[in-house]
Amino acid sequence: MSRTLIPSTILRNLKRILWVGFVLSVGIDSTLGSPLSLPSTPYRYTVLDQDLSAALREFGNNLKISVNVSAEVKGRVRARMPDLPPREFLDRLTELYDLQWYFDGLVLYVSAAKEAQTRMLVLAPIRFEAVRTALDDLGISDDRYVVRPAPGNGLILVSGPPRFVALVEQTFNSLVAEAQAQLQAAAPTRQTVLILFRGSSATVVRDGQPEASYFSNGQQQDGVKREPSQK
Repeated sequence: MSRTLIPSTILRNLKRILWVGFVLSVGIDSTLGSPLSLPSTPYRYTVLDQDLSAALREFGNNLKISVNVSAEVKGRVRARMPDLPPREFLDRLTELYDLQWYFDGLVLYVSAAKEAQTRMLVLAPIRFEAVRTALDDLGISDDRYVVRPAPGNGLILVSGPPRFVALVEQTFNSLVAEAQAQLQAAAPTRQTVLILFRGSSATVVRDGQPEASYFSNGQQQDGVKREPSQK
């Protein structure tokens, strides 16, 4: 049985195609909060000298993605960028210019790495598992950035770009407010009763509302009958 020989150039091209397919499959990571769906075709960037912020906005315009670039993102793209799939192009700029990016499902936020924030959040009256579940369900979680319980499980450490940290804080505050509202609803209602004395009279105030007035001679106003005391 004869075998067909494949030219080496075709083998190299086939390997390249398989490698690009592998990179794309792991590049759009399912662990990201809101998947940044980008095309697999190479992104051709031909400008040799352009402001970095302008290059990122042009990237968004070409791919129909809203891009928010921080004022702290500075620099110029001077060297020619190779033709890469869009996600690899974005990661290449991130690595070269010390940036961070986060996609919240609507807007791609790009910030300088030096803008990264760290917060410590007090867990009570909720548990870390509830926070983690909410972040996953809302598509906020991103394994590139930190959300983990501190020792003792009483605090949460959050670290990452500003947009990511802000969404984690908003989610956390909403969970705390909901838990506190549930605790208040479950708590038994307590009445407050005050007796105000004015000279020979006394007024009963229940839950902030005057209820009845008494005089030292045993008489009562407001139409409420009072039984005489037993001696």
